[in-house]
Amino acid sequence: MAAGPRTRRVLLGTLVPVLAWAATACGSSAGSVGADVAAHPDPRPSGAPFAHPGVLVDKAQLTSARDHVAREEEPWLSAYKEMSGSKYADLDYRAKPYDVVECPPDTRPGQGCVEEREDAIAAYTQALLWNITGEKAHADKAVQIMDAWAGTVKEHTEGNAGLQTAWAATSWAKAGELMQYTYDGWPDGEELKFQRMLREAYLPVVETGSADFNGNWDLVMADATMSMAVYLNDQAAFDKAVGHFRTRVPAYFYLESDGALPVKPAGSDIDTPAELRTYWFGQSTFKNGLAQETCRNFKHASYSLAATSHIAETAWHQGVDLYGEVKDRLAAALEFHSKYQLGAAAPAWLCGGKVQRDMGPDTEVGLSHLQGRLKMDLPQTQALTRKQRPEGTDDLFVAWETLTHAQSA
Repeated sequence: MAAGPRTRRVLLGTLVPVLAWAATACGSSAGSVGADVAAHPDPRPSGAPFAHPGVLVDKAQLTSARDHVAREEEPWLSAYKEMSGSKYADLDYRAKPYDVVECPPDTRPGQGCVEEREDAIAAYTQALLWNITGEKAHADKAVQIMDAWAGTVKEHTEGNAGLQTAWAATSWAKAGELMQYTYDGWPDGEELKFQRMLREAYLPVVETGSADFNGNWDLVMADATMSMAVYLNDQAAFDKAVGHFRTRVPAYFYLESDGALPVKPAGSDIDTPAELRTYWFGQSTFKNGLAQETCRNFKHASYSLAATSHIAETAWHQGVDLYGEVKDRLAAALEFHSKYQLGAAAPAWLCGGKVQRDMGPDTEVGLSHLQGRLKMDLPQTQALTRKQRPEGTDDLFVAWETLTHAQSA
């Protein structure tokens, strides 16, 4: 059976009381800021406790997923079956930790890159299974995987270190959040070691972002920073993630209110309109919903749709409405990419009439808020999401979001 409620003391970071809950058995021109990002007050009251669990998934969403599965309702049942049948759900799963994770940006072989990402997703998968089924073996497996890495990993190296660290950290934080706040069987000393791992080997790498790289790097780094900030009860890191979101999202997804050119990424070395167009992979015509990497491929734009939605969803659980600041921009981007992913012919002005349709399982969270909570009309996104359900995992940083965030069949 799942553990009963208890009050937990934060092991690292700001010391604030948090109440655990029971998991039951069952531009204008370049250089400007977008119109949806103006001056904002401090995002959270100083000293206010964070809501837990609250990294991407909150208590109500876990309860809802569990109830839908118990009633054998779709699409949640199919999503659960896909998750529980995956390699990540195997109770014989064995972690493969590395002390140094080396991820080159080229064809040279790396060390520990795939293993780290998969182990982090496995920990999150086992944590979700614990919350859905109440089977203690899944809780123990999640903790075992996290403990293995917490006692081993020291750093990330090579050119893709920032991206790799962010991908893994998002899943580690989601897993840690669920286990710390729904399970009593994780010894405090081991939790402390896991938190220290995130503070020392992950958070410093991602919290400053990467302004001159393609925007999916910056956005998943902000996603990782936000996720770790909530799990670690770190207000300063949370504020950094919020600030990063407010500058990078308008510089990644275009709205005509930005002006003739997209917003320049804050802190980048881009100086001229020509450099900005090159950064947008040669695109010279800009329409609502276009992304900085659309003409690279839809896969990377899709990563950014997921990361943007993750950040806003986690902030939403903490009482900060980042969705409200970018809802029109996010809706336009979701609709734009969903339309062409579904097969609409690309016009000549768009990437020379050729687009690479390879979106991942990245639409469920944004759709659940914009259409589910706000009742916005997103027909293309809804059609694509239904076609892709159950949205499983990309084996990088997205996992099982039909199960946790689907609003309807």
